[in-house]
Amino acid sequence: MGRRHPSGPTKGLERQRLELAAEAARIMATEGQKSFLLAKQKAADRLRVSARQALPSNSEIQQALIEYQRLYGGQERESHLQYLRELALEAMRFFKPFSPRLVGAVLDGTADQFSRVCLHLYTDDPDAPLHHLMAHDVPFSQERRKIRWHRDTHLDIDVLVIEDDGEVIECSIMVGPDAKQAPPSPIDGQPMARASIQEVSRWVHQASPR
Repeated sequence: MGRRHPSGPTKGLERQRLELAAEAARIMATEGQKSFLLAKQKAADRLRVSARQALPSNSEIQQALIEYQRLYGGQERESHLQYLRELALEAMRFFKPFSPRLVGAVLDGTADQFSRVCLHLYTDDPDAPLHHLMAHDVPFSQERRKIRWHRDTHLDIDVLVIEDDGEVIECSIMVGPDAKQAPPSPIDGQPMARASIQEVSRWVHQASPR
């Protein structure tokens, strides 16, 4: 039998989800909103859709964001993404004693002018990255953050925030052997994608003009 296509109310809800995903993606791309939940809520408000109705998933919004950037980002966004990856590589080399991993938008390619370079640093001593920064006279600030963890739990982590020529690098301190596993992705709940120094270096050099 042939595949049945949605019709009536089902088709209308599917179209609504696509419209909401597209508007949420536009909000994230142009207004610097990084929370999928807040972006979809804002999109629902603008399109006058009840938040109790079926809202798009984070994965649907992520796909819409990729498409929006493909259509409207242009060479300027690609150049900025390359610059952020070069900055990430420089920071990772500085934090090499802590086995740094690149995560987030700079890794998956959706970074824009609002994005931070996000690193995970692994250590048994939570103060060691701070001492490393202070020993090299690098100014920084600290944040405390709760992230989604495994089995519907949450993990409190310290985040070091460094500003470099107008860009922001945030380093999440992952303490102990249990923290070495990848946290769930906020997009689809699967283990978060991470990249090593070697992987980021390869991407940077492949994209650099010869």
